[in-house]
Amino acid sequence: MLGYNAIVVFNENADRMLMCKRRRNTYKGLSNFVGGKIEPNENGLDAAYRELEEETTITKNDIILSHLMDFTYHFGNCYLEVYVGKLNKAIDVSGDENELFWSTLNHNFFDPTQYAGEGNIGHIMMHVEMFQNELLK
Repeated sequence: MLGYNAIVVFNENADRMLMCKRRRNTYKGLSNFVGGKIEPNENGLDAAYRELEEETTITKNDIILSHLMDFTYHFGNCYLEVYVGKLNKAIDVSGDENELFWSTLNHNFFDPTQYAGEGNIGHIMMHVEMFQNELLK
């Protein structure tokens, strides 16, 4: 089974969220969380930090990630681990895989014409809101 991660990154004030505009299929042109593949025999949290640094230059020194939830897609033979964190200081992010941008939080993240994941981004954001006191300390 193939493993992937999605990483919800909030700025230091927790009033914006880092997103990317997908340049490749699947979900080309749609907004998504940053993330990527979990390598065979790689710990999920280690993979999340690795992907975060590769795609954004954010390091372990800049953020503490919490494991929020997992999705298993039996027919797709894959799973997705979701991590959440808040930057501990303002930093410049950069990457060349996808266009990175800071989104405000007042969007309909369930809109499949704007956001990847068939509503998963909206679902994830609802859970982040439910547990924001624990996740965004």
